[in-house]
Amino acid sequence: MLSTAIHAAQRALALTLFPSQIQCAQALLRGSIVEMETGEGKTLAAMPAAALLAQAGKGVHILTANDYLAKRDAAWMGPAYKELGLHAAAIHQKSTPEERKHAYAADITYISATEAGFDHLRDCRALTKEDRVQRPLYAAIVDEADSILIDEARIPLILAGEFDGIADSARLAGPAARALRPGIDYVLDTRNQNVEITYEGLARAEDILQVDQIHDAPNGLLTALYHALHAQHLLQKDIDYLVRENRIIPIDEYKGRTANERRWPAGIHAALEEMEGLEIQEPGRVLGSLTLQNFVLQYDHLCGMTGTAATQADEFKQIYGLNVEIIPTHKPRIRIDQPDALFPNQAAKFRAIVQSIREHHDTGRPVLVGSESVEASEAISRAIADIPHNVLNARHEDIEAALIAQAGQRGAVTVSTNMAGRGVDIVLGEGVAELGGMHVIGTARNDSRRIDNQLRGRAGRQGDPGSSRYFLAIDDELIRRFRDDGEQIQTRADCDMLQRRAEGRHLDARLFLHKYERVIEGQRHALLQTREEVMENPGDPQSLYRLEAIDEAWACHLEEVANLKSGFAWLNLGGREPLSEFLQNVDALFTQLWEQVEHEINSEDTPPRRGATWTYLTVDQPFGTGMERLMKGLALKARSGRLWG
Repeated sequence: MLSTAIHAAQRALALTLFPSQIQCAQALLRGSIVEMETGEGKTLAAMPAAALLAQAGKGVHILTANDYLAKRDAAWMGPAYKELGLHAAAIHQKSTPEERKHAYAADITYISATEAGFDHLRDCRALTKEDRVQRPLYAAIVDEADSILIDEARIPLILAGEFDGIADSARLAGPAARALRPGIDYVLDTRNQNVEITYEGLARAEDILQVDQIHDAPNGLLTALYHALHAQHLLQKDIDYLVRENRIIPIDEYKGRTANERRWPAGIHAALEEMEGLEIQEPGRVLGSLTLQNFVLQYDHLCGMTGTAATQADEFKQIYGLNVEIIPTHKPRIRIDQPDALFPNQAAKFRAIVQSIREHHDTGRPVLVGSESVEASEAISRAIADIPHNVLNARHEDIEAALIAQAGQRGAVTVSTNMAGRGVDIVLGEGVAELGGMHVIGTARNDSRRIDNQLRGRAGRQGDPGSSRYFLAIDDELIRRFRDDGEQIQTRADCDMLQRRAEGRHLDARLFLHKYERVIEGQRHALLQTREEVMENPGDPQSLYRLEAIDEAWACHLEEVANLKSGFAWLNLGGREPLSEFLQNVDALFTQLWEQVEHEINSEDTPPRRGATWTYLTVDQPFGTGMERLMKGLALKARSGRLWG
């Protein structure tokens, strides 16, 4: 049957699959994560696997990084599926409920992972089975699997409803935070991205805000004060966020792109809006929440493909139970990855980067510069203003594809933020191969080797020549954050060690959070099972009332859990094991949830009104601003051999 699908692609698309692409399809059918280098044809390789999985008649989802790729790939692969008697469809952000229902009924559905997750959240609150748009989740092939399953896996998808209160707190807390004195009223720890208010600061804040006990003030005023300090001192404009059209737009730290559909956690986003003098938007009450990780784990058959996965093989196995299979390139890779260049400070590194750009440009070779932020990309752009070049960052996404298409031409210089998940190959122009191909410059190492390899992989596609080099400085962010106190960094090998240390700490934190979320997700499934049992009796006049009560209780439960997370002392519990202590509290709250359901059902009150809902993503801060402290604590416990849980 696989050969039939391969021949269908050849007939309909006039494309012949390479042996490496056939190996990729076979690995996907085995339920693996496939590492296949940039430019090797992953989109085409997924088609035969999707066609075979679709024979079960249960629907196959190709989960993409964005709407553009979903629409492009469905249209591109559609004729091949049609040759096999299968129908492919695409869903995008503006698709109507009827369009979504029709597309999910297709044999193969191309859709961004976040859109599929949002549809699942909405379906979980449906009052009748007919209101749902998705079928039961059967099979998913995840494109850009490292981005979706690792980088963005912890990002909560939020279904929100009408609510108010946060804006008022932000308006009060912002000016109060600006009146506090650094070093006296609060202490900043920029290395660990943390802020602590002192006793003097609490007393001063109470005077400013005219409250007796700020801990007991309504609408979480103390939390709002922390959020204001965090926004004012630990988040940087043009690095962490942009202000565009009177809106705060987060910048994805892995891709360097704006995340238009994403918000910071409610209080921090409101604090940023207050600080920038914008209208404060109420984020709404959370009615449902689900991480991409927990969403994809619900598929019976899960697999994926990406250009970089091997360095994260342990995580794919531990979290998802998936093996990583590395597919050899169709042609031998001849790209030259030069040794990193290490400098004593940022100024020296910056001068060397500019010089390297000029030297390679003078030869006619195209140059791609990967910068760590919008601010850095624009600083480089100013330094090479006399050289024709393009800047590809969060400010210019509307012309991204056109800029990428030109990046491999002779003499082209492209300065870009992180290239992860771009979905567009860089093709060399005429005569460029003879010059040595494209040269890639990395301006700083990332926390993950995988992210660095994504940038390197933009050169040397399908046997093309090319080269790459990373430029490092002793005061780089990676070194500053992950070097132990007093530790000397003198060689490139030390930087490799720090990068592995960063990867280890991030993995420890993600595994810890997975243990926490496993319990919350278990509660969600128990609740959904009860909902399903209620929906099996549509003739019961109490059914819709009971469903309303369950949904209201779950929204209250999520609010209680959020309050518990924000105030939990993860690193100071008097010797008690923090995860166990936290989950005991969560379990008690879940018991109260069922008590609330029974109370609502037995009362004579009118069921809660189901108002308008909307969806958004929040940034990866599941435990508020204490995430870095959590990671630091995990690192300390790992060194002492006492990892939590």
